[in-house]
Amino acid sequence: MSADPIMEPVMTQDPIDLLIAIEEASKAPTRPEYIEGMAIVPPQANDNHNDGAFKLAVQFYTAGFDLAGMGNGYRAAQKDGSTMALLIPDFYVRRRKASELDESYRRAHKGWYPIDMVALVGEVTSTNHETDTGPKLRAYAAAGVPSYVLIDRNSKTAHCYSDPVLPSDDPTHAYYAEEVKVQLGHPLPLPAPYPTLDTAPFLEG
Repeated sequence: MSADPIMEPVMTQDPIDLLIAIEEASKAPTRPEYIEGMAIVPPQANDNHNDGAFKLAVQFYTAGFDLAGMGNGYRAAQKDGSTMALLIPDFYVRRRKASELDESYRRAHKGWYPIDMVALVGEVTSTNHETDTGPKLRAYAAAGVPSYVLIDRNSKTAHCYSDPVLPSDDPTHAYYAEEVKVQLGHPLPLPAPYPTLDTAPFLEG
């Protein structure tokens, strides 16, 4: 797979079916996402990315957040019920374990849980850092995810965004009203009740 993300505009095909077709056609293990009308096949992450994301998830878990995790995909819907975004955070803290209703939703949407299950999401940039710092940030804000943690390995900074705002019906105008930013290696304060995160793992490798 190319080191750069593959992006395809979605025309009339259902985004979920399109992502399934892309995944089946891929010659490398990958799981595409759908953001702002585009199907995105992310580049394969390196060890520093995966190791750091795991260590952040563990920090939440050891701080008492038993529903911290990795791996699930989440669907955000428009007001009319159509798909707004299909997102796979690098790590997250869920509001709840999947209920029977959540599992029914996942089956109906071919593997995607409702995004209201998550209270905090996190992304670690790869070569496609513009996706995490722009479209994904707006998509999470438009979906009302309360907190977004971003590790930007390109700028060597860590961010925590909170207080999502959707000023119009256009999700591309969504933003977070609050931002805390530190240099990688420095502690990243998060809103209560979350712990302060140690970002030092991303200085390695």
